[in-house]
Amino acid sequence: MSLRCPEVTLAVLLFAALAGCHREERRFSESLPASTPLDSVVQSDIRPGGTPLPHQPDFIYETNAYAVSQGKQLYEWFNCKGCHADGGGAIGPALMDDQWIYGDSPQNLYATIVEGRPNGMPSFGGKIPPQQIWQIVAYVRSLAGQVRKDVDTSRADHLFTRKSEQSMASTEPRASSPPPQPQ
Repeated sequence: MSLRCPEVTLAVLLFAALAGCHREERRFSESLPASTPLDSVVQSDIRPGGTPLPHQPDFIYETNAYAVSQGKQLYEWFNCKGCHADGGGAIGPALMDDQWIYGDSPQNLYATIVEGRPNGMPSFGGKIPPQQIWQIVAYVRSLAGQVRKDVDTSRADHLFTRKSEQSMASTEPRASSPPPQPQ
């Protein structure tokens, strides 16, 4: 079956191009996920008298590749790597596992960055603009695999040492020095 209608082909290509634009959308002025994000932080599912959990706003930053990549850059610039390394933990806890002391929701991570935590995590409230904190939160969630794969950042260039073994062309081994002579 051949396509004889160029209008249909053009319409399909245009639709595919427009559908892919949301991933790379750059939002320079936007409303932040919550006007007072620290009010919506949930530390526990236990509620007095069975009151409902506060509304958790949609986290728009983790669906945007640009925001996640900006968060990666800010993570390095604000020296988060000094304590958390590349997410595997060092002085501070690991960010790549499923063990989160203060919760893994975006609001909890935001509160951790803004307010700090006892015995280690300094407060960055008033030092980093809220939009940049949300971008760092999106990147931290990507370290733990909590964002879509088409949004996730690639491995940093300084960690890329060579191609993976599966993608390398096969070669014959050769001796780096001549074989020893029998005596």
